[in-house]
Amino acid sequence: MADMHMSPLLILTLVIGIIWFVPIVCRKLHVPSIVGFILAGIAIGPSALNLISDSPTIKILGSLGMLYIMFQSGSEIDINDFKQYKYRSLFFGLCTFFIPFILGLITSRYLLPYGWLPSLLLGAMYGSHTLMTYPIVSRYGVQKNVAVNITVGATMWAIILSLIVLAIVEGCSHASQSMTEYAIQLCLVVVFLLSVLWLFPRFARMFFKRYRDPISEFVVVMLMLVGSALLADLAGLEGILGAFLCGVSLNRLLPNRSPLMGRINFVGNSIFVPLFLISVGLMIDIHAFWSSWSTLTIAVVMITTKLIGKSLSAWIAQAVFRFSKHERQLVFGLSHATAAGTLAIVTIAYQMGILSSDVLNASVLMILVLCTTASFISEHAAKELALQESAKLESDHEDDYWLLTSVGKDLRPTLREIGEMASLDNIEIKQSTDWKDVDNLVEHTSKSVIVYHEAQPINTINRLVVAVPRYAEKERDFITCFGLVRRLAGELGAKVVFYATPDTQNALQVMCRRPGKYLRASFRTMEGWEEISVISQTIMDNDMLVLLSSRKSTASYNPLFEEIPTMLTQHFTEFSSMVVYPEQLMGSPDMDTLLTEIPPASKTWSIISGIKRLILRFIPFHK
Repeated sequence: MADMHMSPLLILTLVIGIIWFVPIVCRKLHVPSIVGFILAGIAIGPSALNLISDSPTIKILGSLGMLYIMFQSGSEIDINDFKQYKYRSLFFGLCTFFIPFILGLITSRYLLPYGWLPSLLLGAMYGSHTLMTYPIVSRYGVQKNVAVNITVGATMWAIILSLIVLAIVEGCSHASQSMTEYAIQLCLVVVFLLSVLWLFPRFARMFFKRYRDPISEFVVVMLMLVGSALLADLAGLEGILGAFLCGVSLNRLLPNRSPLMGRINFVGNSIFVPLFLISVGLMIDIHAFWSSWSTLTIAVVMITTKLIGKSLSAWIAQAVFRFSKHERQLVFGLSHATAAGTLAIVTIAYQMGILSSDVLNASVLMILVLCTTASFISEHAAKELALQESAKLESDHEDDYWLLTSVGKDLRPTLREIGEMASLDNIEIKQSTDWKDVDNLVEHTSKSVIVYHEAQPINTINRLVVAVPRYAEKERDFITCFGLVRRLAGELGAKVVFYATPDTQNALQVMCRRPGKYLRASFRTMEGWEEISVISQTIMDNDMLVLLSSRKSTASYNPLFEEIPTMLTQHFTEFSSMVVYPEQLMGSPDMDTLLTEIPPASKTWSIISGIKRLILRFIPFHK
């Protein structure tokens, strides 16, 4: 094993293999990847297999990963929602920080016991939280819920307060400074704040306007991230505070679904963040868990204190803001998971000698337990809220206006029959001469539009094959379109098969399981709209193709939608089809701010689609 310790290439190969393998296993076990990466770090560390004992490369990349985590925490906060609920977010932020903080201060000082400085740090760890379960909430489409928005806003206050406590403790642990040194440090802090919060966003805005090179954009963001951490360090503060504030200051310039933010998240989630988590696992001594009761005792106290403090905060939020039971559970699930802030604080404090290795080991055990429980609680609450909200939204849209049309062939009687089958009360029937006429209709109306092509009588349809684009679940009228499919399937007695991306499938599955509006459906994965042609190999007689399209400047819009008429002519002329354009609110402010540009189909995807078509031609399967 000595060679492995000395070879950077062997170390990198092992680590990259772990980064590839761990998420696969975690998805199978339904546990957060953070748990898997930390456990993998423990497994290859000096206390277990001892494959990696001390690697400068891992340390450097792990430190960058810690900065990356804090940057992402700041960039994920929705500033618009934060402003809307700023006072409620501030109130809950103070509750969710100070209640666990005070409990932690008392238990650490008098129960464990520790000195005041370690107790203050432990209290800050209890008060902070990380939105580890936010992707679960987003997957179920309830991220706009008031409880979620308040919790997201509170996260920023909790992290800032935790970092302030860390800065205070770090300052107190250093030797006393003269007044001149304090004045210099204060000036440096002011320069740091002005640079990160005022200068950096203005420079980034100017740069993004003048240069559209993807590589340059990414490098500039990385430069500002590292530069913020450096300025914080020069000011006598922790670099993670600089990274977090950098994420907050660049928030508006980095929309969640923009290509640039996609690249930032891809690099961070695939390389830097896993390396940081693995590096934390390398520091853990698993022998401490059974060689001494001290680590387990500390872990039990930490977990209990955190759960009680965050639970009390959630109960107070429910009482003050009149949340429902599931909203309270969601608040608790979002706010008691801990990772970034806790790991950053405990790692820095351990390196400074303020906290012992027992606390470090106990902190990791606390993170593993809380991230796991938070995932289950958040998923349960998000699922229940999604069911409630979808039922309400569909009932709210039952009286929406629909425009039904056909191209060429006059199908007005059939269109009226479809409207009756789907229980569309407010309908308008038009006849279009060609697809240009359809485009004109779609462009000049905000109504939901259905374009129908008949290849066989509507009452002979046995199956609806529904193609749903990426991000369709983000659209306002997604639920209405789903209701259309559900009601048609019910009236026709037809089966339903959805083609969609995995994330969109999750939203569809929630919709299918609603009480009283249950829909039995099967699901097949379609990674991109360029794979639509593959459906032509699986569609059968007595099937009807349903395409959920969208208008320009909406979240789910894809330039390939412009090719729908050609695609229908080439591949689906012999089958009945229905193209649905969901309602669009004219002048919606959210639409203008979203960067939803999706690149056209690449050559790689074209090749993959061709291979799929060949396979489907020569390999029989059950349809």
